[in-house]
Amino acid sequence: MSKSNKPGISAPGTAAFLYGVLKGNPVLVLMIGLCPVLAVSTSIFNAVGMSIAVAFVLIGSNVIISLVRKRTPGEIRIPVFIIIISTFVTIVDYVIRAYSPELYRQLGVFIPLIVVNCIVIGRGEAFAYKNTVKLSFLDGIGTSIGFFIVLFVIGLLRQLFGKGELLGKVIFSKPALIMILPPGGFITIGVLMGILTYYNLKKSKV
Repeated sequence: MSKSNKPGISAPGTAAFLYGVLKGNPVLVLMIGLCPVLAVSTSIFNAVGMSIAVAFVLIGSNVIISLVRKRTPGEIRIPVFIIIISTFVTIVDYVIRAYSPELYRQLGVFIPLIVVNCIVIGRGEAFAYKNTVKLSFLDGIGTSIGFFIVLFVIGLLRQLFGKGELLGKVIFSKPALIMILPPGGFITIGVLMGILTYYNLKKSKV
């Protein structure tokens, strides 16, 4: 007896969504986009702001790239990707500059650099250019969530242990200042990678 079609996300859609969260997490698994992660993840505020900016650009560019993929010759696809991504980055840049000057000051040059972010270009090339709009949209959401989770956790840990405060409250009187420096970012990413690897290995043995 054949299964009836049920409303919701199909199996390919679920796989596209979940890939960027765990199995293909851009930071902990694919090790891409580390430069902005290390630079802006010194606080929760910066981490959330950067995550939202990347999500807007990634989801929007994935959808547009998928829409125009059949009309885009392979020889010029990368310049086309850059133009599409640049459009969304420009929107993000102006919006943040207008409505959140403090966030804009904190993120600085890393907002324009989203144009050449390996996560955004990589998903456009590896997925959106080869799949439907729906799947590309779900892939963009999943990858954005995976990026947000990692950046948020790193920002939280670095702010907590590097500045000794959380949500405006002092937690430690003598924080480990190394945590707000690049070595602290590498240490935090390494610990999270170890946890994720252990989880995946344990899951594969079940």
